[in-house]
Amino acid sequence: MTQTVLITGTSTGFGKLMAQTLLAKGHKVIATMRDIQGRNKENAEALGKLGASVLEMDVTSDDSVNTAVENALRSAGNIDMVVNNAGVGVAGRQESFEISDWKRLFEINVFGVQRVLRAIIPHFREKRSGSIVNVSSILGKIVIPYYGPYNASKHALEAMTDNYRIELSQFGISVNLIEPGGFPTTFMERLILPSDTSREKHYDEVHPTLEEFSANFGETLVNNPQQNPQDVADALAMLIETPVEQRPYRVLVDKLGMGDAVSNLNQVHEQVTQGVFGAFGIDHLLKLK
Repeated sequence: MTQTVLITGTSTGFGKLMAQTLLAKGHKVIATMRDIQGRNKENAEALGKLGASVLEMDVTSDDSVNTAVENALRSAGNIDMVVNNAGVGVAGRQESFEISDWKRLFEINVFGVQRVLRAIIPHFREKRSGSIVNVSSILGKIVIPYYGPYNASKHALEAMTDNYRIELSQFGISVNLIEPGGFPTTFMERLILPSDTSREKHYDEVHPTLEEFSANFGETLVNNPQQNPQDVADALAMLIETPVEQRPYRVLVDKLGMGDAVSNLNQVHEQVTQGVFGAFGIDHLLKLK
């Protein structure tokens, strides 16, 4: 069945692939991105030629998000699914990131998701159906060095999504997470770097350095071409094609080996959640009504 899907952050990376994949499968895509008349004009026009409805949206702005969702609903009449894909990464030692750096990151990775959901949930609740897919990361369950603020933002996103899952289930609104591993995309070209470099000298004896760690990761991706970003877009297509009551809550996408370990962690997390909710007599909130 054809779905109307709004996706954030579609100018490059996973978002662009998601939009292209869903369009190829016959779905209606509302592709949102920043600066569609400026630096992203070419990307916006390319998706438009494929059949997407391209709208301006800056997830760090209440007005921009609300306007985009209102325009999307006005033109499409209905939205079946929203995919929160827009995000940014970091590279640096956690101590060196000033509060302003953290705020900049969370405005996109966490508060941006909340803005989009507050704009779309009333529509879903009114029709008592709708799907939310938040693009998290394996680093929402574990941490690795030099990604500290990013790790924290994705852990926050996981908790936010867990809460929406239980609070929206009785309205027939499905909530799911996609957890990608590391992939060769343009994501690594637009990282937030720490503002305070004065503290770097205190880490001179700590290895691997950021440069060493990044080089090792790059080499790993080169040696593992099966780690294809298209797999993340295919994971979204799988969710859409699966009946809502049968969709896996968390979808791991990784072929570098981290996914297997995190899968075990996710299973334990779900068992604990089921147990706690059962003990409090609220486990019905974990089931889509």
